[in-house]
Formats: sequence, structure tokens, C-alpha cells
Amino acid sequence: MERIEHRACFGGWQDVYEHASDTLDCTMRFAVYLPPQAERARLPVLYWLSGLTCNEQNFITKAGAQRYAAEHGVILVAPDTSPRGDDVPDADGYDLGKGAGFYVDATQQPWATHYRMYDYVVRELPALIEANFPVTDGRGISGHSMGGHGALLIALRNPGRYRSVSAFSPIVAPSQVPWGEKALGAYLGDDRSAWAQYDATALIADAPERLALLVEQGEADEFLEGQLKPQLLRAACEAAGHPLELRMRPGYDHSYYFIASFIGEHIEHHARALRDGG
Repeated sequence: MERIEHRACFGGWQDVYEHASDTLDCTMRFAVYLPPQAERARLPVLYWLSGLTCNEQNFITKAGAQRYAAEHGVILVAPDTSPRGDDVPDADGYDLGKGAGFYVDATQQPWATHYRMYDYVVRELPALIEANFPVTDGRGISGHSMGGHGALLIALRNPGRYRSVSAFSPIVAPSQVPWGEKALGAYLGDDRSAWAQYDATALIADAPERLALLVEQGEADEFLEGQLKPQLLRAACEAAGHPLELRMRPGYDHSYYFIASFIGEHIEHHARALRDGG
């Protein structure tokens, strides 16, 4: 593991690391923000999963999250969204291949060797973080769009592993929208029953843990009706009695202007859960 960026930020350090990933069989990068409290104490971690076309840079340069992480004493970890490298297969378009890992473990060729972002986020990356940084066992997870989808499904599939989960503009039902149908079909094959394990709305009914979901959604989001469909998550949560706070925000779109406007509230939400849980 090699540190390739090191920048002072709100009394702490915004770093980027590069490492050889066994899970993805390629070189990966992830960003870590260490608030000033990390110099003297172990702190909880909030994992952030970014959306389509993004890498580890988008969140750390656009969201303004470091200010709030420093205020609340939370370490931020932001991985890339997909495997990278000349040997990694890609596709035409922004919604499949590099920059579009969808946080699944692919089973179909040519994707299966490298596209294992679910396993990377759940196992390999936290193991690296917990071995090399001053962290507690308090974990939260959040994300945007494709990353919001990833945060929700990962929290739902791993009871007890995360103390908090939130999402901005998540793809809540990828099995029922074009982005998800394209990606899940390519990565997992045509058997839609295999898709359910990566579909938050499908997972709600049998979720073994009632971890509260916080979802932030802009009402002016250009993808709201065609790709996001938060009403499907609301209906699934109501049917299952699963706690959900769905905040519909008038005027806000899908951009990082939206995330920057409310990321402070989300970090406070996670910090409270991580503190009270530990």
C-alpha cells in the first residue's frame, strides 16, 4: 500500500492510497480522510460509495465532507467505483464497465475476474483500513446514485456489520430500471433471480436486521422517474415494517451541489449512531 496524495484539510489529512487488490486482480485507489482527532484516538469509519463515472476523487473534492468529519471525529473512506487497468474489460457507454462496477460480484465473462466490487467493499478494503489506520469497529456506509444502491444493499446483506446507513439519490430497485437491467444482466446473466441479492427493494422483505435507512432525494433530479424510483423502496419498507426516512428535497437535482447541501446532516446522523452504538 502506497500513499500517493497527502493534503492538509480542516486540521486533518486528506490522503489517497494505491494498492494491489487480490479481490479485483488489479491496482486500486482509495481515499482516506483522517480528522485531527485521529492523532490521539481511534475513531469510527464512514465508507462512501460513489456513483457512475466516478472514482475516489469525486467525493473528496466536491462534497465538502471533511469539515463535518473533523467536527464529529469520523474517518472517511472513499474507494474507486470499479476495477481499473489495461487488462480490465470495459464497454461502450458510461453505465457498464470501468466507472460502473455497481457493487456486485460478477459471475459472467468477461467481467467475473475483475468486477468483484461487493467483496472488495465488504471484506478487502475494511481489512486494509482496520490494519493500517486508527479505527474502532464502528462502521457506517453511505453513497450516491449507483453508490447509494451499493450502500443500501451492503448494509441490508450484512447485519451487524454497519451501525448506520444512508444514501443520496440511490438506485433503489436496479432490477426494475434501465441502468440496473443493463449492468445486472451483463455482470450476473439473464437469470433475474440472481439479481435480487443486489436489489435493495427486493432485500427489504427478508432483511434480518431492522437497520434504519436514511435516503435523501432531490425532487428535480433528472433521473428520478426513469432510474431511481424511491417510491418503490418506500412501498417495500412499509410492507415489511422496515424503518425508512425518505427526505424529498424540492429544487435539488442529481449533482454534487445536492450532496454538498446535506452531507453535513448525514455525517451527523452517522456520527450519532456510531457514537451511541459504541
